[in-house]
Amino acid sequence: MKSIQYKRLFASLIIASFIVGCSDDDSVSYEQPLDFSGTYTQQDQMGRPAINTVFVSSANKDAFNTTTPSSMNASFQSAFENQLLALNPNYTTNLLGLDAPSFTGVLATDVLGVSTTGTTTFYDGNNVLTGRALADDVIDVELILIFGGPTNADNVGLTSDHVDANDKAFLSSFPYLASPW
Repeated sequence: MKSIQYKRLFASLIIASFIVGCSDDDSVSYEQPLDFSGTYTQQDQMGRPAINTVFVSSANKDAFNTTTPSSMNASFQSAFENQLLALNPNYTTNLLGLDAPSFTGVLATDVLGVSTTGTTTFYDGNNVLTGRALADDVIDVELILIFGGPTNADNVGLTSDHVDANDKAFLSSFPYLASPW
């Protein structure tokens, strides 16, 4: 009974927040000028999806999330390598030709590079980590690089999550994201 009451209370609060926050007056500007005064701290690091989740231990999440990218390799590469070899004890090199220390050095510096002159993709067979397009199958690429070996022929059962597309088509113009269900 209490569960139903809490659900009703929660639903009422959500509805009330929309009612209070809405206005039909388009001439009113709610934008505030940007204020960069004060002290800001980094709270999260997630340049590449799933890397933080898979390679950073629970005990090190806060440290990883607040480490600047320039210090990440020195601080976390060896832990990433240990985790990689725990996940795939037979790891030698991957499709990119990277051995364990080199690959985990790339992973430990958790930033998403962006190509300003070429193809923007996580991996398309030719371009590697030059950004990320919405339709890029990032998890499959990461699984291939971890488990697929030098030719993507190793551990074939572990190189795909078998989710091959978004549940709805992306738009061809801005904002590009599919409409919500």
